[in-house]
Amino acid sequence: MKPARIPQTVAPPIHWSEMPWGEYYREALEYQLKPWLTKLYGFHLLKIGNLSAEINTEACAISHQVNVSLQGAPMQVQADPLWLPFAEKSVDACLLAHTLPWCEDPHRLLREADRVLIDDGWLILTGFNPISLMGLRKLVPVLRNTTPYNSRMFTLTRQLDWLALLNFEVLHYSRFQVLPWTRQGGRLLSTHVPALGCLQLIIARKRTIPLTLNPMRQNKTKTRIRQAVGATRQYRKP
Repeated sequence: MKPARIPQTVAPPIHWSEMPWGEYYREALEYQLKPWLTKLYGFHLLKIGNLSAEINTEACAISHQVNVSLQGAPMQVQADPLWLPFAEKSVDACLLAHTLPWCEDPHRLLREADRVLIDDGWLILTGFNPISLMGLRKLVPVLRNTTPYNSRMFTLTRQLDWLALLNFEVLHYSRFQVLPWTRQGGRLLSTHVPALGCLQLIIARKRTIPLTLNPMRQNKTKTRIRQAVGATRQYRKP
C-alpha cells in the first residue's frame, strides 16, 4: 500500500468545470448530499477547498457557511486547509468535497477537521473510487498528468480505517455515477452495481469518549452490599 503522505504537491482544480464531466460529478454529489444536509444543525459549516465551495448547500439549516482555500473564489477565508485558522471545537460540520484526492497529507487534513469539529460534529467526505472506470483510465500513461487523473484515489475501506482511528462513527457511505460521461451516471448500473461507481460519499460524526470518570455517575452505578440480617461483629477473646 502506498503511503498517504507524499512530498510533491499537485495543484487541485479551482472549479468543477475544469475537469471532464465535472459538472455531472457536482450535480450527482448534490443529489446524494441533499437528504443529509437537512439533518445538519448548528452554527458554523466549514467548506474546505474550492470544489467544496461550489457545492450547493442551501438545504442545510446551518446559516453561517464559510469557504476556506488557498486561492480561488468565492472564498471567505484564505488559508491552508492543513493549518485551519479556527479554534478547537468551534465548527459544527465540515465538508471536504474531493479535497483529499489533491492533498499531500490527507492524515493531517483529517486531524485538522477533527480538531475544529465540536463533539458529535459532522464530517462529509467525497472522492474518486479507484475501482471504477475512472480508476482504469488512471492507468493510461497519457492521462496520468491531466485532471482528474492526476488526483489520488483512496479506496473506501482505507478511508473508513482513517476515520475509525480518529473515533468517527460512519453513518453512511456509498458509491455512484458508474458512467462518468452521462448526466445520470448510469442509473441502472448504479442501482445494481454500486461498487463500480466513480464517486464515493462518506457521512460521519465525531464521537468523544470521556477519559475521566464522573464521580457522581460512578457512585450511582456502584453496587452496594446490603448488611446481612442478624449479623454480629467478630468476637475476640481478651
